[in-house]
Amino acid sequence: MVEHAVVIGAGVYGAAVAASLARRGARVTVVDAGAPAGGTSYATFSWINSCGKEPRSYHDLSVASMDAHRRLAAEASRNDWFHEGGNLEWAEDDVQRDALRDKVARVLDYGYEARWLDRAETLRLEPGIDPARLPADEIAYFPREGWIEPARLIDHLLSSAVSRGAELVPDDAVTGLDVTGGVVRAVRLASGRSLPADAVVNCAGPQAARIARFAGLILPMRNTYGVLIHTAPVAVPVSRVVHAPHVHLRPNGAGRLLLHSPEIDGAVQVSDTGEMSIGPSAVDTVLKAAHTLYPGTRAATVESVRVGERPIPGDGLPVLGRVAELPNFHFAVSHSGATLSVHAGDLVAAEVLGEDQGDTLAAFRFERL
Repeated sequence: MVEHAVVIGAGVYGAAVAASLARRGARVTVVDAGAPAGGTSYATFSWINSCGKEPRSYHDLSVASMDAHRRLAAEASRNDWFHEGGNLEWAEDDVQRDALRDKVARVLDYGYEARWLDRAETLRLEPGIDPARLPADEIAYFPREGWIEPARLIDHLLSSAVSRGAELVPDDAVTGLDVTGGVVRAVRLASGRSLPADAVVNCAGPQAARIARFAGLILPMRNTYGVLIHTAPVAVPVSRVVHAPHVHLRPNGAGRLLLHSPEIDGAVQVSDTGEMSIGPSAVDTVLKAAHTLYPGTRAATVESVRVGERPIPGDGLPVLGRVAELPNFHFAVSHSGATLSVHAGDLVAAEVLGEDQGDTLAAFRFERL
């Protein structure tokens, strides 16, 4: 019987797992090497979607996760983190257009909401776009997609867990696991503290492979870097996620915008101490692309630039649930954690406490790797 669960990581996954465990009556301790929401969740575009995710099991998990976000937001007395504004996407050359057509056809076949817009329809949704930067037609619109504000979601989930007795231990890295007889017995921290555990959930994001090694497990990861540019407030109407050639953007609260371009992610530099940075010229490239797309942003200044490490398991799919050879050790690790966290975290928490999630999580087990 699981009475005390230790959740490693206080990002979106760790917060979601902890909230679900606490709601189900377990005693929970959440540990993190830094501050809550201070890792990948601090530097994520946090787009909520199932847009082109394959295979079908991954798509279905993502759709269920989008629904879980809506339910959580509707149930909350104060929801300030969930925004369902839709997503626009278009291409600039034949290769990209063919890929976009294939993606739209595939999600429509799955029953996912998508439709094609022309330039005039798009400008009614986003009047701040320069019409010359839009194609005449074949602009894909996914109306049920949106974004979250991760720090606010994490605060809501952790507050819910703590109100039910969970303990939060920030700034105390995990340095080892005590494993005997095929069971994790305790989690050791840098402070010297040892936490006895009936179950451990690895929600450590980019550090998930390191935590897995403490348990004698090899978790293949192919993490990547992402650069997020936060602007100061600007008087430009942006209401939804926009994936344009050369720049992706969305609202970021109080008139701010969040900008991203995969074209500069490869320019991230990592120091010998692990510090991530990006040069000013790369940031300027993204700003210029935003200015071209939305002329009204030309007065926007950069408030902050954040570089994050995206946790991506070796085959690109989530790793969720218990480990067969170490049944009280569980994973909740994936790319697209902003989308999946609330629903997948609840599934993992249910399995920690003995509820069979075999069919739901079968495609995402550690053993496939």
